[in-house]
Amino acid sequence: MNAFPLATRLGAASDRLHARSRALVRHLNADMQRIVLVWVVLASFGCGLRIAGATARGADALSGLMTALPYAFVIGAPIISLFLALRWFPAGGLLAQPKLRLARFGRWRDVDCVAARTLPLYGATGWMASLLLGILINIPVRTLEFLTAIPALGAHAPQWFVGLYALTMADVVVMTSLYAIAFVMALRHVPWFPRFLLMVWGFDLAAQLLIADLMAATPGLPASVARALGALLEGNLQKTLISMSLWLPYLLLSRRVNLTYRSRVPG
Repeated sequence: MNAFPLATRLGAASDRLHARSRALVRHLNADMQRIVLVWVVLASFGCGLRIAGATARGADALSGLMTALPYAFVIGAPIISLFLALRWFPAGGLLAQPKLRLARFGRWRDVDCVAARTLPLYGATGWMASLLLGILINIPVRTLEFLTAIPALGAHAPQWFVGLYALTMADVVVMTSLYAIAFVMALRHVPWFPRFLLMVWGFDLAAQLLIADLMAATPGLPASVARALGALLEGNLQKTLISMSLWLPYLLLSRRVNLTYRSRVPG
């Protein structure tokens, strides 16, 4: 029979999970170049398969280039956004809190931002590490969904497909870029991170609804394509709403989040 009380075992398990979250955040900070390299290899492979499947044998070089060029944005946009965000938000930088407080749930008192960094709860560890990883994973997931659902744009594509391709391409490029910036903001403890992530979620929802409305008004769209597109957009909406329902209460009420990103403690 185990002599340790249940509370002791739970406390030890919690300490181990927290240590793992700290190690995860430390690796994310240290291995940024490796993460980018893995992304380039995997994304290039997936985009290459799409391009190879769409490029007909004997096609001229210009046609092949026009087919491949848009995928450079799919691969490069999140990388450029990531490195821009790393430049905008240097590690250890002290940024001012927003003047207008949007998170007003609970009773809090402000603390000095320098003093906040000395408190045990400060940092993007614990459950925040899970959110960090989720934001990062969302980039390849959205890209894979796009590559799986939308064929490459050929030289003789119908007009309805040109519009569909342009909208979904813009969606994946913009959203992966925004999630890359949100990832860096969370990792670098930027005070604007919670409201920026909320803005990204809202933009994501609006983009899916906009694509659905525009494609519904497009003449000549086949019914089978409309059903497949509807399933894709509905899946994106559901994932975003689930993320919001899971993480928004945490972002509002967590002591760690309020200390790390809002420089305040329970009062």
